[in-house]
Amino acid sequence: MLQIRDIIWGWLLIGCAAAIQVQITPSQGEISIGDSKFFLCEVVGDAKEIDWYAPSGEKILSTSTSDNLFVSRNDETTATLTIYHASGDSAGIYKCVAKNGDKEAQATVQVKIFQKITFQNAPSPQEFNEGEDADIVCDVFSSPPPNIIWKHKGSKIQPAKDVRYRIMSNGHLQIRGIKKIDEGNYDCEARVMARGEIDFRMMKVIVNVLPTIRARQSEVNATADISSTALLACDADGFPEPTVTWAHNNVVLETGDKYSLNEDGSELVIKDVKKVDEGDYTCIAKNKAGEKTEEVSLNVFVQPKITYFNNQTASEFDEQVTLTCEALGDPTPTISWSFGNRVFTEGEQASWTRPDKYESLDRNVVVRSHARVSSLTLKNIQFTYAGQYLCTASNSIGHDSQHMYLEVRYAPKILGAVTVYTWEGNPANISCEVDAHPGASVVWFRDGFQLPSPNTTNIKIYNTPTISYLEISPDSQNDFGSYNCTATNTMGTESKEFLLIQAEVPSSPEIQQVEPFSSTAVVEFDEPDSMGGVPIIKYRVQWRLPGKGWTGKEYDAEDDMMRITIVGLKPETTYEVKMSAINGKGEGESSLASTFKTEPVQGEPIAPKLEIMAQNGGKSLRINWIKQDDGGSPIKHYLVKYKAKHVSAWKPELRLPHGSEYILLSGLDWNTEYEVHVVAENQQGKSEPGIISFRTAMEPTTIPDAVDGGSGLGTGAIVGILIVVFFLLLVGVDVTCYFLNNCGLLMCIAVNFCGKAGPGAKSKDMEEGKAAFTKDESKEPIVEVRTEEEHTPNQEGRGPTEPNETTPLTEPEPAAADTTPMVVNLLPSTAANSVTESLSTAQSSPASESTTLTISTSSPTKAAPTKSSPKNSSHSNSLKADPQPNVGPLVDLSDTPKVAPSSIQTPLVLDAVSPPSANVDGPQSRCDSEKAPDSTQSKDLQVASQTKDAPSALCTDSTTPAQNDGKTVKEDNSTSETEVKNATGEVKTVPNEAPQANGNESKA
Repeated sequence: MLQIRDIIWGWLLIGCAAAIQVQITPSQGEISIGDSKFFLCEVVGDAKEIDWYAPSGEKILSTSTSDNLFVSRNDETTATLTIYHASGDSAGIYKCVAKNGDKEAQATVQVKIFQKITFQNAPSPQEFNEGEDADIVCDVFSSPPPNIIWKHKGSKIQPAKDVRYRIMSNGHLQIRGIKKIDEGNYDCEARVMARGEIDFRMMKVIVNVLPTIRARQSEVNATADISSTALLACDADGFPEPTVTWAHNNVVLETGDKYSLNEDGSELVIKDVKKVDEGDYTCIAKNKAGEKTEEVSLNVFVQPKITYFNNQTASEFDEQVTLTCEALGDPTPTISWSFGNRVFTEGEQASWTRPDKYESLDRNVVVRSHARVSSLTLKNIQFTYAGQYLCTASNSIGHDSQHMYLEVRYAPKILGAVTVYTWEGNPANISCEVDAHPGASVVWFRDGFQLPSPNTTNIKIYNTPTISYLEISPDSQNDFGSYNCTATNTMGTESKEFLLIQAEVPSSPEIQQVEPFSSTAVVEFDEPDSMGGVPIIKYRVQWRLPGKGWTGKEYDAEDDMMRITIVGLKPETTYEVKMSAINGKGEGESSLASTFKTEPVQGEPIAPKLEIMAQNGGKSLRINWIKQDDGGSPIKHYLVKYKAKHVSAWKPELRLPHGSEYILLSGLDWNTEYEVHVVAENQQGKSEPGIISFRTAMEPTTIPDAVDGGSGLGTGAIVGILIVVFFLLLVGVDVTCYFLNNCGLLMCIAVNFCGKAGPGAKSKDMEEGKAAFTKDESKEPIVEVRTEEEHTPNQEGRGPTEPNETTPLTEPEPAAADTTPMVVNLLPSTAANSVTESLSTAQSSPASESTTLTISTSSPTKAAPTKSSPKNSSHSNSLKADPQPNVGPLVDLSDTPKVAPSSIQTPLVLDAVSPPSANVDGPQSRCDSEKAPDSTQSKDLQVASQTKDAPSALCTDSTTPAQNDGKTVKEDNSTSETEVKNATGEVKTVPNEAPQANGNESKA
């Protein structure tokens, strides 16, 4: 049984393997009209023939191309059917048949032909005029017919919600009364639900707007016969942009000699306006939507002109005066009057066609107008009526004005404050301000006597054209009282009494409360009840620990000053505080002391109080701050930062020392608002910032000359020029000093680098009676008191020395360059012969002001002529020989007791004063000079001082300031003593020469 069944299944399998199977891909097809598509027939099994059959049953031959059908055999198992450009006839069931002998298999495919969505007429853009019903065209076809959806700005149009929209049966979109806001892109979307097909077209809808036109001025006024022009303008709007033309009397105007039009035609300029140009002009605006017109009227007038006016003169209290003004113009102008800010017509003046009158409320001013003439009548003349009156003629196109002057003569009027406060010793001015025409003379009286009187020396009068000032410096209470000012002119006299009142010190201010902090306290007070007649200038605040001494500080008084902050207090400490006010008279009484206790240490300080101080230049500002409470510990420093308000970034923070009170901000921008923060920091931390804002000044206008090609120099160039000029001036002065005075920088270079002998290298022969310098005729003669031990320069083989700034009045010793100058006072001595003295001061400079003293017991002799050095030969007033010199009187000391010179010591009181000296050798060289031994060794000069160091009394530092100016002679027996021993001296008198100009005089 099993074997039979297996055999049956085997034969079945063999039979199936030998059968042919056919499959068509795709199994069904939909083709849009005009499109092409192919179908593939695949055969499973061994087939010798594969054929395609049309829906009509006809075999489609491979060589046949009718009905746009084409069959091709690809290989032994496949054949392809292609339908090109399908039409409605291409629809139907196509069959593929495969054969192999008596075996045959087939498959079919149904082809459906449809019309896809096609937009036949959907133009873009589509234009419509605003306000009309727009029909937006969108013709679309498909099979089956499509469903049409309209969209605008991405949103679906729903006619059910907006009655202005309607979708027509042909798919068009209708918009009733389309507006400009409806303009834009519209989407016409077609859908075929059966096959899910969708397509759309975007159409641009343009809404043209009928032009609107607006004249800038419906009436334009122009002035005729002055070669003026008239501008007529109208502004047109619409879409698309309308074109503008102008017409006058139905004639279109074009650019030419008479008219000119701007680029868009909106402005018409009429040149050289005449009266015949007057009339209506039509502005025409036109675009696709239509045309609009607007009329503009041109009125041609004649500008007003004042042809007559008059000035008047009157006296105060006259009954009336009339000013007249006449004007021409077309149309006839109206005339108005004004005086300062006061207008007399105030719009109540009627037209020129009938007379009219304006009368002021006080009936003192009357304006009458008729035709083209107007008059202004002022009644009951007051001195305040004097001044400049303005007559203005105006019409619709312009105006003209002229000033008229009314001169009012009146008696003096005395103005000014009646009371003046001052105090003894403080000058005060009483001001008598006089208003008069013509000008008045002013006289002051006191008790019926005219000032200033011969008995008054403390009163002065200063007069200006309008004010007389009486300056009084009160010496006593009698100077206070009444003073009379009397002013007189040709119109009359006026007097006024002024009171000079004794000022008092102010009363005490009243302390209301004290607000303590840890290290500061704010004192709130009321101003004194009495100022004393003069303003308060300062307040003195004093505070102390109970039972201790008062500590005080003065504060400058300011307007509405009600609070003062005292600083430097200790935390948790009880203080007493009192106040007093100070005016020009002095300090008033102190207020009652108020007791307060400072707070404990708070920690951080209180924010500083800021204020702004403007600096010159505009781009710099000084920010001041007032220290507030420091929180109980000293302020370490202040932190400052600032920025422009329109930026977010702050400038780098600045750190200032604890004692700083301000900061100068420079380099700021013009016309910019800034914000400044100042923070105080102590050991406990930082305070809240003190904040202040300010705006810098506007940038100054550039000077026109510098802009218009001028040769303006910058600041740097100007500074450079000044430096060069100053340098050249210094060089010129130095060269002049070199050649004239043998001094200066060039002389220094010549001496130190070129080996040239300086002015100090020469000396004068004092033994032959040559003076060291010459003196002014107004001075006393030079008396040289010199011991015979001194060397003469000629004995050392050196030339004469020419005096200069550093040369002493007597010749130095060869071993030294200078000696110490002194002022010597000679007291009556017991010498046998009279001692003659003279104090001689150099006439060159403070550095060379010194006194030379020589002592002699012999009779004075005449000075020998002085030889001038070669360098001094060029000066006009060089030292010259004088056979009979003008010898000044000597100081005669012959009334003193006479004793033998060999045994008596002559006590001398010496005041040694060292004036400032330019000698570079210093005091040591002068001391050496005085101590150097003489070759003759005939006499010694000894000075005994009260101090133990005798040489120091004579040798002083050249840099020590001269206390007696090198000229004061004192008689003091206790100062020092001079011993004149064992020798005969020589007294030489140097005669008064003419004023010299050899260098010492020019250096003064």
